[in-house]
Amino acid sequence: MSTLTSKSTRLADADPAKLAGVRRTGPIPFNRFSPVGTEMGYIQKVFDVAQLAGDGSFTKKCHRILEESIGVRKALLTTSCTHALEICAILLGIQPGDEIIFPSFTFVSTANAFVLHGATPVFVDIRPDTLNLDASHLRGSITSRTKAIVAVHYAGIGCDMDVILEEASAHGIPVIEDNAHGLFGSYRGRSLGAFGCLATLSFHETKNFSCGEGGALLINDERYIERAEIIREKGTDRTRFFRGEVDKYTWTDVGSSYLPSDLLAAVLYAQLEARDSIQMRRGSIWKRYELGLREWAIAEGVQLPAVPLECDQPYHMFYLLMPSLRSREALIAHLKERQICSAFHYLPLHLSTMGKRFGGREGDFPVSESVSTRLLRLPFFNDLTEAEQTDVIRAVREFQVD
Repeated sequence: MSTLTSKSTRLADADPAKLAGVRRTGPIPFNRFSPVGTEMGYIQKVFDVAQLAGDGSFTKKCHRILEESIGVRKALLTTSCTHALEICAILLGIQPGDEIIFPSFTFVSTANAFVLHGATPVFVDIRPDTLNLDASHLRGSITSRTKAIVAVHYAGIGCDMDVILEEASAHGIPVIEDNAHGLFGSYRGRSLGAFGCLATLSFHETKNFSCGEGGALLINDERYIERAEIIREKGTDRTRFFRGEVDKYTWTDVGSSYLPSDLLAAVLYAQLEARDSIQMRRGSIWKRYELGLREWAIAEGVQLPAVPLECDQPYHMFYLLMPSLRSREALIAHLKERQICSAFHYLPLHLSTMGKRFGGREGDFPVSESVSTRLLRLPFFNDLTEAEQTDVIRAVREFQVD
């Protein structure tokens, strides 16, 4: 297990006591979209040129930022991270009977994208510290039918990619990164999303960078680029036509309409353009939570997020791992009484209605099952004010675990 560090910085304004005189008004939501201020101007530019469909100028600008900042061969915006994962399934030729390995503690899209093509999900338990896929379980999960391993970077903390890639390489299995949480995070100095042959991003309104609904496919293996463009463009070579590589475009492969409007790309570009200031702000919020709750957590037996030394996180969320389901529910109620909205997270997929159809049983993955009943996420969004965060920290510190 990796040595862990909180990577906290004692900011001058991090101590909630220093903000005791600041008061907020109104309820504190769990999430709130935080515009950077240039979104409306960019949207107007899209209207001015009257090109609202996909792959317009702002889509291309987003592609460049992602490719250059992450270091991938190709980035393609999609209508959602779910759709980016579906393209991955098509690119890898997933067929009925194929097996895909991923953690049980993840969002349903990680499974659905492959189950849609007839694949069988093979669940793996998670580590108790980072809540990422426990790579030590991979060897016992791989069979002759395994067609991919999906590494989900929970909370933007990088998975143990050294072990995952080594195991995958030994069996000739491709790795996909579900990096919905981890844009601009890194593992051993390398950007998340740059390890697998394919990776996906999310720009849902709950993410660090948002256009409401959106995603991206990242391609590191150039063999997939041309076909990915075709799949994304309804199975046609329309992208090649617009580049002047063919004199007309036609239906050449399976595919669907995965392009977001350039209006959404304009919103996203405004957010990506401000990535440095957004990440700095989120880092400040995360560190203030960690500093303000550290002593309380130790006293109450609560686990705070763990960040291995080899990982640089993008500050996607701040969660508490309470000692029990009872204490988690009591804290949610305690915060609600103070007009503070908190949230739990995933229910283990192997215990879902669909998961049980694939043989999932209670007790199969004890860490996932335990974490699911104990995890609580605190309000976290780009423009969370100091007064709001002070009230959250104060309210949590008032709570005592029975």
